Amino acid sequence: MNPNIRFGKPCLTATRFDVTTVVGALAAGESFGAVQEAYSLTGEQILAAVRYAAHVAEHVPPAVKQAS
Repeated sequence: MNPNIRFGKPCLTATRFDVTTVVGALAAGESFGAVQEAYSLTGEQILAAVRYAAHVAEHVPPAVKQAS
């Protein structure tokens, strides 16, 4: 993460593509190959984005409904 690139969002190494863009495209139904082609990424870069998203999701506590 670099505050001067993509507002400090986590990006793929040596690119200006943030993890959210890549994972969001996959979540929207884009195929792995389509994301590779659209953003000129390697398969390893796409997997790195997915691994990072999984890591963050694993460490963020679930939303807790506040008692009224």
